[in-house]
Amino acid sequence: MVERIPYDEFSMFHENAAEYGIPHDAPPVVSRVSVEVAPGRRLSALKWGDASPRLVFLHGGAQNAHTWDTVALALGEPLLCVDLPGHGHSDSAAAFDPTALPLQQNADDIATVIRALAPDAAAVIGMSLGGLTTLALARDHADIVHKMVLVDITPGINRDKAKQITDFVNGPATFPSFEELLERTIQFNPTRTVSSLRRGILHNALQLDDGSWVWRYRRDDAPPLPEMKGAETEQRPDNSALWDAISGYAQPLLFVRGMRTQSVVSDEDEEELRRRAPHARVERIEDAGHSVQGDTPLELAALIRDFAL
Repeated sequence: MVERIPYDEFSMFHENAAEYGIPHDAPPVVSRVSVEVAPGRRLSALKWGDASPRLVFLHGGAQNAHTWDTVALALGEPLLCVDLPGHGHSDSAAAFDPTALPLQQNADDIATVIRALAPDAAAVIGMSLGGLTTLALARDHADIVHKMVLVDITPGINRDKAKQITDFVNGPATFPSFEELLERTIQFNPTRTVSSLRRGILHNALQLDDGSWVWRYRRDDAPPLPEMKGAETEQRPDNSALWDAISGYAQPLLFVRGMRTQSVVSDEDEEELRRRAPHARVERIEDAGHSVQGDTPLELAALIRDFAL
């Protein structure tokens, strides 16, 4: 008999609130929504609140929309947190087009979601891969990116800077038990609480019929997940071309950098961003690594509120 671990994606918000001292008198209004971005292919998102979302959040690679839960609770505003293609509950990305601009296909998909679900959003907030996607969105769909927040990412990221992250992401494709998956996650996230990592795994992994666990994000060498269709290629364009998107963005820009060693941003990256966008507001968070929303969600929420709302 396989022991099943129950999962309800809307049942753990009280844990986020308790961990960070956020008032939680009643469960927040959160719904799972989706948009068809191409025939037979849909992107999924979490819609916070009943009103039209004021902010749109895009997570990093190998994450999902729930990475923003504590930030969303702290803000208490109508929000839209999108699962990127091939992540969370979204279908996989379209077949890779080598003629497309860097992350153009991601940007087109996200633009379709924003126009359908958050047409009045005041800002787009992107972390890591979500930040690069935000830059492509500003380049290709400038009319919907009124303000931009980049969380610990610039187009200067490379394999060396991201090695600690890619070592974790490219680890085992399956785990015999939840405990082994949790143990590996703790090893790579020593500054996070076990309770927060446990929540993160439940949101970002799936228990199979034999009791083993796989990540929800798409991996070519992992068992295909039921809610993901198609396949992704290992080919990727050179994202350094997105520096031009920063140079060309004249709207308000906030850059938030984690200062711990887990960050993927170098001093040279920050200097280049300042050179490309002299008008940008730059904030450093000493107690955060790459996952600023996981390490210091209250500080990040306060910066976003002050900048975008």
